[in-house]
Amino acid sequence: MAFPVFETEQLNLVHITQRYKDEFFDIMSRDEVTKYYGSESLTDPEEAARLIDAFQFGYESGRGMRWGIIWKENGQFLGTIGLNNLNDRSKKAEVGYELHPDYWGRGITKEAVSEILRYCFEERGFYRIGAVTFPENKPSSGLLKKLGFSEEGRLRGYIYQRGESHDALIFSLLKPEWEKRE
Repeated sequence: MAFPVFETEQLNLVHITQRYKDEFFDIMSRDEVTKYYGSESLTDPEEAARLIDAFQFGYESGRGMRWGIIWKENGQFLGTIGLNNLNDRSKKAEVGYELHPDYWGRGITKEAVSEILRYCFEERGFYRIGAVTFPENKPSSGLLKKLGFSEEGRLRGYIYQRGESHDALIFSLLKPEWEKRE
């Protein structure tokens, strides 16, 4: 089965390959990006290459998918969006994303997440999409709420990063809620 690619009004969502290693490293080496990511900032471009390989392995094993977010206007690689903990049998997955800070606040992540939700609910027949965020990550929590996600609760000490454990908020969107959106 070919990796699904998508086109939205402003974006192309493409299979992330080693072609994007340097741009991905540039984004993931920024502390402002990884502050709420759940992992340390990258310090070597080979770490980005290994992550891209891990995305490919996740896809091949049926446990995840990761797209590169490309700005159609200029072909710029802006970040990634993906499905983690993908479970076809249980009809669920978790969505995660990161974006280059120069493009924050432009509605790009909302556009990308909306397309992946459409794919999950309308093409894959999923019932539940979850998301995990740091409580301090107000922009991400706000985006999820705008898209119709409900906050389900707090997972205490769920994420270990930068030498300490952090709480996380869990959000979900169910297919009937997606179908009722305006």
